[in-house]
Amino acid sequence: MARKDRNTDESYAQDVFDNPPQGPIGVHRGNRSIASRLVPFLIVVIVAAVAGVGAWAAMSGEGAKLFSSGSSASSSSSPSAKSTASASASASANDTASASASASESASESASESASASPSESTSSPASSSSANLSTQVRVVNGTRKTGYAAKQAAVLTGAGYTNVVAANPSGSLPSASVVWYQNESDLATAQDVAAKLGISNVSKVTNLSAPVVVVLMN
Repeated sequence: MARKDRNTDESYAQDVFDNPPQGPIGVHRGNRSIASRLVPFLIVVIVAAVAGVGAWAAMSGEGAKLFSSGSSASSSSSPSAKSTASASASASANDTASASASASESASESASESASASPSESTSSPASSSSANLSTQVRVVNGTRKTGYAAKQAAVLTGAGYTNVVAANPSGSLPSASVVWYQNESDLATAQDVAAKLGISNVSKVTNLSAPVVVVLMN
């Protein structure tokens, strides 16, 4: 009698497909967290709130009021800045005017002082120039025993600017001390200048001189 073969699972050799991995098999979706599920709802709520506020502001005119108040604040601050700038400019102008006035007063005072000083200077200058006539003839007489003393003193006068000086020896009586004689009143200033140049203190008027001014050296 023929034996009937029976194919069962045990009759095949074991392979990798006979030991599948543990866990769910196939495509599946894992559990999501509560936060990830709430985020889309929160976004929708925020967007809706913002849109509602914008629509309310547009319809009620509150947005225009806000913009107008901001513009008013800017315009109100601008005049104050302009007034401040104007005040600063006015202060600078006042300071400049004060400085100019001070400078003018100083210049006026200086001019006044110069004007008041000028007459005295102009008065003294002609006097000093006319005090001595350097072209007047001056005769220097040596009454001492020093040889060449008259020529030496005559050279002093020549060096002082006198152009007509003559050294001479004495003739006739001599004074007791050195003296400068002058013949006319117009020669007084010249005689005084000659006496000052030679260090002589005695100046006298004498008539009938051999020159308008005569210097007699005695010591």
